[in-house]
Amino acid sequence: MPKRLLLPCPGNEAFAARIAEAGDWDCGAIEHRRFPDGESYLRLACDVAGRTIDIVCTLSQPDDKLLPLLLAADTARELGAAKVNLIAPYLAYMRQDKRFHPGEAVSSHTFARLLSSSFDHLTTVDPHLHRYPALASVYTIPSTTLHATPLMADWIAANVARPLLVGPDAESEQWVATIAGRIGAPHVVLGKVRHGDRDVDIDVPDLSAWADHTPVLVDDIASSGRTLAVAARGLIARGLPKPECVVVHALYDAAIAAELAPLFTRITSTNAAPHPSNGIDLAPLIAQAIGDGVQDPPLPEGAPAPLTWGGKLGVVTPAGDTA
Repeated sequence: MPKRLLLPCPGNEAFAARIAEAGDWDCGAIEHRRFPDGESYLRLACDVAGRTIDIVCTLSQPDDKLLPLLLAADTARELGAAKVNLIAPYLAYMRQDKRFHPGEAVSSHTFARLLSSSFDHLTTVDPHLHRYPALASVYTIPSTTLHATPLMADWIAANVARPLLVGPDAESEQWVATIAGRIGAPHVVLGKVRHGDRDVDIDVPDLSAWADHTPVLVDDIASSGRTLAVAARGLIARGLPKPECVVVHALYDAAIAAELAPLFTRITSTNAAPHPSNGIDLAPLIAQAIGDGVQDPPLPEGAPAPLTWGGKLGVVTPAGDTA
């Protein structure tokens, strides 16, 4: 049986090479460029016939990446690949999981249908599952959901003396509790009220009992940076030392990085999305899971099935039903 073959989308070459090295697999190449009219040219620069293919594409800034990704998957299947899988350490659009105002797109559904129709399996790291109990609630293909918390905990234990784990909001409690339990550190969770994409208030309680500890803000996604900035200012105002910060997915740009830098001793992220703050490598975690054949369990009986395309464009029905 031929070795499985990893195909990195542009910008994912180094990450894919580390996964391939850890798993003793082959790593190929995808050629991609744009024609003068903006359309994409794509070529798989290796033989995929009869092989299990894992396309590696972290989906930060996803809109420019989506069409080349789908072209690569479709081309691999057309050229005889036995299976076409997706490794997306960061999975985009999971936060758009509810219609807050009439007429809004619930983009997580649409994005899931597009990827589910093109791939046989999805591997990702800590997707935003705030309103979904599992990936299977929105994706119709088998999936593997991995967690970075053990690696984050090990990094904190090795690099921060006397840490106080701090979650900026209720959603982060699972992260801080898991990490704190792994390394035997105390933890607290702050109260956050979000008024808009870049407008948040955070209530920081009296933390004087932990004045001799180093606060470590932990979160899954840092995008606008507002939550981290407000939380850091609140901790400093309470008399605590300048905090550390550890996040899974760092998505903010250079301007936001410049704003955050004076507020933190350092910000460290996993390499789920390429970023200057990357300091925790996920490649061995992903390689081991793929090699071991780890998969998410099925949805519990009675759980809502994901939506799928119905018989007409724009009509969606629960998976397994017919329109």
